[in-house]
Amino acid sequence: MTGVFTLLPEGRNSLLTHPASGDLAPYVAVGGYAPVPRPDRLLEQIAAVGLRGRGGAGFPAAVKLRTVRHSPGPTVVVANGEEGEPGSVKDRWLLRHRPHLVLDGVRLAAAMTGAGRGCVYLSDALAETAVRRALTERPGDLRIDVVRTRHTYVAGEETAVVRRIDGGPALPTAKPPRPFERGVGGLPTLLANVETLARIAVLHSQPDTAAAVAGSHLVTVSGTGGASALIEAPAGTHLKALAALLGHGRADAVLLGGLFGGLHGAGWRGLPLDHDGLATAGGALGCGALHFLHPEDCPVAVATEATAYLAAQSARQCGVCVSGTGALAETLMSLAHGGSCDDTTEKLRRWSRQLPGRGACGLLDAAARIVASLLSHFPDRVDDHRGSACPVCAGPAPSDGRRFVVAVPRPDSSDSSAHPGAERTAP
Repeated sequence: MTGVFTLLPEGRNSLLTHPASGDLAPYVAVGGYAPVPRPDRLLEQIAAVGLRGRGGAGFPAAVKLRTVRHSPGPTVVVANGEEGEPGSVKDRWLLRHRPHLVLDGVRLAAAMTGAGRGCVYLSDALAETAVRRALTERPGDLRIDVVRTRHTYVAGEETAVVRRIDGGPALPTAKPPRPFERGVGGLPTLLANVETLARIAVLHSQPDTAAAVAGSHLVTVSGTGGASALIEAPAGTHLKALAALLGHGRADAVLLGGLFGGLHGAGWRGLPLDHDGLATAGGALGCGALHFLHPEDCPVAVATEATAYLAAQSARQCGVCVSGTGALAETLMSLAHGGSCDDTTEKLRRWSRQLPGRGACGLLDAAARIVASLLSHFPDRVDDHRGSACPVCAGPAPSDGRRFVVAVPRPDSSDSSAHPGAERTAP
């Protein structure tokens, strides 16, 4: 079961209920594609409301815009819609059902950075069809290309995006240079997540709702024994409110930020939907995907499947990533089946500390964080597996990420109205 819900008090502020469907007229009627007489003023507004990127790192959007704006010569803007995380659907949903919001965001970003070219980067066939149709309708003469790639975990990494758009494989490259220094076609390039660009578009057309637009997040919620959904919620919403909404109130733990934010056990219910709050608790919001673990789940099994998936998704360009993810996955598999040695836990702990930061992209970091969080939050459950096979962990760990995959919901799969009772942390 999947659905679409907004927890925002005013539906008009929500990307999920915005009139910008696949058709141009309703979007223009609410201020879409309005002129930008003062791009610098729009940039100031983005900085003032503290809009942060929605691609995973939560970097301040205004800083990225200004960096490219101040680069010499021509520049490029790329809307990154390739969701590597198997448990996230927000970017595909926006591209399929709100393409004009994304394209308008590209236009506005180009105006603020002085870019003469835009690009929408994606892997989803339905999203590509929607974006190409919207491109035939939208006003303006900014060149916007559509580049489709093969879906992989690393295909949305910033240097992989640049490499694919330039005609190469969607594989990460060494940094520096970063795209804002030398990106598409060798030009300074702004890479922005499609949700970030959609929020810039709403902020421009409805400036009176700027704080609400900047302060909410699209999150994909899933888990064993409950529904999955795409939810828009205010920053600071307790995770327990999101869990309860979809029948995950019994959950013992949560996997944060897709496969990037790690596992969190006791105390997860009080965690806020917020980059800084989750970072303080040792987690990460990442792309906003939340996977809840119920009592019948085994955190060792979840960690084993996650690391097996990451090992299979390695670009196989960095030896340390190939060997590191492989060692983590194989050792966890041995632990899951009761075949661990006396030093298994210590090896996992050592590797989880030594491996982060040593690959060309964040895949190795994600695998190490999952292992570190498993050891930190579930030491007793890990010890239970030593020398004793776990019935929940029986069988090989799937390497296709199937446990975390969520179907992209239709816009009408729920009433998409504001849902009462969402708890938030104190301001």
